[in-house]
Order: sequence, then C-alpha cells, then structure tokens
Amino acid sequence: MKGFSTIELKQLAIEALNSYSMLLFSTNSWVGGALLIVTFFSPFAGLVGLISVLISIMLGRIANFDKLLNQPGLFHFNAIWIGLGMATFYNSGFAFWLLLFLAVFFSLLLSIWFAERLFPRGLPFLALPFILSFWVVILVSRELSAIDLTTRNIYWLNNMYAIGDSHLINFILFFENLPLDPLVLIFFKSLSSLLFQENVFSGIMLSLILLFHSRISFLLVVLGYIISILFNNVVYANDNGLNYYFIGSNFIMVALAIGSFFTIPSVYSFFWSMLAVPLSFLMVIALGKLTALLNLPVYSLPFCVVTILIVHFFNVSKNRGRVVITPLQFYSPEKNLYNYLNAKKRFFYDQYFRLQLPFLGEWIVTQGYDGEITHKGEWAKALDFVIVDGQMKTYSKPGLEPDNFYCYNKPVLTPAEGYVMEVVENVEDNEVGTINRKENWGNSIVIKHFEGLYTKLSHLRKHSIKVKVGDYVKQGDIIAACGNSGRSPEPHLHFQVQSTPYIGSKTISYPISSYSVKSNGKVQVLEYAVPSETNKVSNLNINSDLDAAFNFQPGFRMNVHQEGMATDANWEVYTDAYNKTYLYCHLTKSLAYFTRALHFFYFNSFYGDHTSLLYKFYVSAYKIALFVEPNHLVKDEFPLQLSRSGFGMWMQDLIAPFGIYRHLEYESANMVIDGAAFNQAIEVRSRQYLSSFNHEINSIDCTIKISNKLICAFSFLQKGKKINVLCK
Repeated sequence: MKGFSTIELKQLAIEALNSYSMLLFSTNSWVGGALLIVTFFSPFAGLVGLISVLISIMLGRIANFDKLLNQPGLFHFNAIWIGLGMATFYNSGFAFWLLLFLAVFFSLLLSIWFAERLFPRGLPFLALPFILSFWVVILVSRELSAIDLTTRNIYWLNNMYAIGDSHLINFILFFENLPLDPLVLIFFKSLSSLLFQENVFSGIMLSLILLFHSRISFLLVVLGYIISILFNNVVYANDNGLNYYFIGSNFIMVALAIGSFFTIPSVYSFFWSMLAVPLSFLMVIALGKLTALLNLPVYSLPFCVVTILIVHFFNVSKNRGRVVITPLQFYSPEKNLYNYLNAKKRFFYDQYFRLQLPFLGEWIVTQGYDGEITHKGEWAKALDFVIVDGQMKTYSKPGLEPDNFYCYNKPVLTPAEGYVMEVVENVEDNEVGTINRKENWGNSIVIKHFEGLYTKLSHLRKHSIKVKVGDYVKQGDIIAACGNSGRSPEPHLHFQVQSTPYIGSKTISYPISSYSVKSNGKVQVLEYAVPSETNKVSNLNINSDLDAAFNFQPGFRMNVHQEGMATDANWEVYTDAYNKTYLYCHLTKSLAYFTRALHFFYFNSFYGDHTSLLYKFYVSAYKIALFVEPNHLVKDEFPLQLSRSGFGMWMQDLIAPFGIYRHLEYESANMVIDGAAFNQAIEVRSRQYLSSFNHEINSIDCTIKISNKLICAFSFLQKGKKINVLCK
C-alpha cells in the first residue's frame, strides 16, 4: 500500500486542525492546535477525538466528499464531539471502536445531507450531525451488552494522578480552588463543557484561546454567559434548565454564532445575540422535556434550532433591523467586520455605471442641479455646459451668431457605452437670443446603458448627429456637435441621466465617475460626484505610460528580484471562475486581486504570505491614478486587520462593533521624472500609515518606477529598513 507523502501528511494535519478550530467558528490552525491540546487534558477523550476526526477525513477523501466545499474541516468537526462524547461515557473495547467508526461515518453522511439541503438556503447544519449520531449511539448502546458505561469521568482526578502523580493533581486543584467568585468559576467550567470536560483550568485555556483569536468573540461569550445568569435569576430554572453544559454548548455558543459569525458584528448583531440567549434558555427546557421522553439528552439542539431559525429570519427578512448577514466568511469576527467596512467604503460606488463628461477639453457648468432658470421639477437633475475664455465670456466678438460661441460645433461624446434609443436631428439652430419652446429639447440623443439607466444630450447642432437608433456606441465616441436648437438662447450642451428611454423623461441624480475641477489655478480630481454650478470641469487624460505599465492582462508575467536575495519571484496574471483577475506569486503561492477602472488601477484583496514581495507591491500600488495631475493625491484605506497587532489594536477590536477610531490609510501621487511625451520616466510615490484619533502612528513609504511603459523597480521603506526590488 502506498504511503503518505509529506505534502499529503501536511494537508491531513491542516484539515484536522481546521476541524478543531471549527468548534469555535475559526479556521486558524493555531486555534485548532490549542484546542487539540486542551482535549488531551482528558487523555483518552483527546485521543479518541483525534482518531475520530482522522477517520472522518479519510472517509471523506475516499468518497471525494470534500470536493463539495473548498473549506477543509467543515464536514469533520462533528466527529470530534462524537469521539469526545463516547470516550467520556463509554469503556474502551473492540465494540466501542467499531461503534465509534460507524457513528463517525454516520455523522459524515448527515453533514453531507444537511449541507446539500441547508447551504443553498444560506443555513448552517452546526452540531446537528453530532446530536443525531450520538443519539443513535445512546439508543443502540442500551441494547448492546458489549458497550458499557465508564466511570472514567467520575474518577477523573484518579486518572490524572496516574498520569502526573501528585504534582499534576496539585496543579489542577490550584485552579479548581482559585479564590474567585463562584460565577467566574462556573463560567470557566461552562466553557470547558464544550469539550466534554468540567474543570476550571480547561475553561481558562479556552478563554485565552478565544481572547487571542478574537476579542469580539470573547466579549460575546462573556455577555452570553452574563445574560443566561441574569435570565435564570429572573425565572429561577431548576438544574434541568441551567448546568455547565447547557451554558457552554447552548447559551454561549448561540451568542457567538448570532453576534459575530453569521452576522457582521455591530450593536444590532449584539442585540439579536443577547435576545437569542434567553430564547435558547427556554428551548433547553422545552426540547429537554421532549427528548427526555426517549431518555435522550438534549445536548446542543437548542443552540442549533435557535441559530438556524434566526439566520433564516435574517435571510428572508427585508428589514433585518440593520443586521448585516456576513457576505464573505473569513472565519474571524474582526476580519469579517473590517473587510466589510472597507469594502463598503471602497466599493460603494461600484454599483454605479461609470459615466464620463460628454465633451473634450475644459467646459464650465452654467446651470447645475436644481438650477434657477430651467432645471426645476421633474427636470431638476440636469447639467448645462459651455466653454468660456479667460474673461469668462462664452463668445468672441461680436457674439451675434452661434458660430461666435466657443462651444458651438464642438464634439459631443458618448458618456458611456450603450445603445442609441432616440434621435432627433431636424430642429434648426436658433438665432442668438431666441428660443424654440415648441421643440423644447431641440436635437437630442438618448442612449441606453442598461435597463433603467439612460443619458440624454440635447440642443445639438442640426445634421451633426452621427448615429441612428439601434447603434452601439462606445464611451468617448464622437456622436454629434454642440448646437443651439430647442429652448436655447445661446449655444450650450444639456446633459441629464434618466430612468426611461424617452426625450423629456424625468431626470435622476447620478454621479460622474471621475473628472477634474479647476479653481484659482489649482486642479482637484473628484470621484463619483456631480459637477456644481460655475465649476470648470474636464475629463481626466489617461497617461499612456501609466496605462501600459498597469495593463496586467491574463498571461502577463513579471520576474521580481530583491537586492541581496538569491531567489527570484515569478508573478503571473490569471482570471478565476468569476472572471476576476489577480496576480499570482509562484514562489509564495500568494495572490492579489486587482481591478482596472476608468482612470484608476487598484487592488481589491490579498491572500497569502504578508512577508512576500507581492504583498509589498500590493501595499505600494493599492490604488494608482492612471493620469498625472500636479499636486493630486490619491487617498484610500486598507482593511484594518492588516495593521500590526498590539494593545491598541486589541482595544480597537473590543469596541469595533460599536465604533472605529483607528484607520490604516493609503495615499499615492504620480510624478513625471524625465523623458519625452511618448516615453516618460514616471515615479509613483505612495505610503501606508496608521492613524488613531487623527494622529499618525507609523508609516511605510513606497516608490514604483516606470520606464519604457513598464514597471522596472519598486522600493519599500519600513522602520528605516529599505527593500529594493527590480522587475522585468
């Protein structure tokens, strides 16, 4: 029989550790390793739990079950509870191991079955496979004489004495007899019950694991415990309603699941999690009465039922009380929260179609939204543009003919790609100072960009329109010329966005994706904004060198060499199944997703080694303008979890659901260093810095050098240490 390779053993270990970490809604290997160690505080239970998860993993691989999901360990964590439970309650023997194998296999089958039925509905199966499988074990064990109950758990200290003599016993008793409030000791014992234990030391270890893994999770665990105790003080439940296991496996777990795993942590998610605790309390009593009819323990069934019902409620409810279902699971409350907030801020405007200004050069807004002349009522959200000279005049002498006006007969461009829906082109241009009320809009074009989004350009010159109904037009195409037709006393261009395809449709407010505004000799670049009245505006001019340097097409390769290092890294551009493009580092197996927008290149996310050169490039080129505008600074923000951990970060984590006071900022600027107009040497200078209460804590300074339309080098300066990288 062929043995396991080193890679296969490593994958097996990762999957096993992931399974352990899943017990606390994590996929962190160190969390899984720490939980594995804690299970061995009851040595036989720890061993059986480990064997159980390995059996489940191997069965899954044999049947290719794990190909159904990309997340290792998601199908196997229930096997750990089966192993821990059986080792806690039953004596070892051949029948024991056979029953264990079958119970683990059954839980795997149930996991697959539940996954196929619940996952498409956005629902989890949680501990249901364990509960059903263990009920089967309990029921059949009563009829199997070879399976008998153990006293191992009752005489646990005797077993510990056999392992570690009096030193181990004294160590355990030290924690059991800590001079703490009884409620604190109950809290630790309740946590230990998650692993079928009942001792303070295990609970303390689990608390520390939770605290180091997630401050938000730890806070919710404490709050869930407090709510359960307070509720019990109101209703005075008997021992069947409140014991270590019920607190740990139901009340604490439901607070954790609802407050920070299935939802983005917030004030509102905390409210729902605290509401879920007393509901679980009642379900423990009610469902416990039902399962008692079959002499079966209720275990964590109340937690499963309440969590699944609340998650389902959130899924189907249009008004969730401001609760946000976790859109992309990072298996860390902090990462879920910080990535969500970052994406909400960075990509909010991705919902908008990218429109550009419909002309060349610099024009001025003579009448903006809600203008005092004609932009009123249903037609209030529109813009009128003209061209002015240095004296702010719209015409040259004598100004009596349309030809005297600077904007007359100037090209009109398509604001974005789409299909021509309406064309009017036979309206005569007015004499200056007169208007045509009968044909109000004059010569016009309506373009459909997608269903419910149309743009209209009006007052065009007669016979200048170059398109017809049904034509497909690209962004920036010349489609007409500015005129003076319709209700237009002097030449100007009328532009509006509307939701229906008719000339005369009601206007809607809609931003221009990016443009520059010139004021007092200074230029400001605005993104997703609406030009204001009197603004001098123009489209941004793409720099061909920057455009070429950051034009990473699938198949593009780059070799990067860090000075002083023997090994080079090779990067390659790929496209995933969702047509998203990313840079992949073959050396470190890291990848960075990126997007090319109209005037910007920016990274979306990074996965992999944060010490790699690809990560340093991700930080350096987080958002790059593809134009050169003097004194323009691109600003952006990183997900907060990318900042260095420490006391300050821990404090932010604790209050993050209620407010953010730390920000990991980014800024970049482009400078032409040397070269001709068509072959420039350009430097992109950027930096990342952490701000807290508007105070800058530390920074990373980066420089990207571009020559011959290619990225030739970049540098990375952090805490006085500079890394120089050559690219080819």
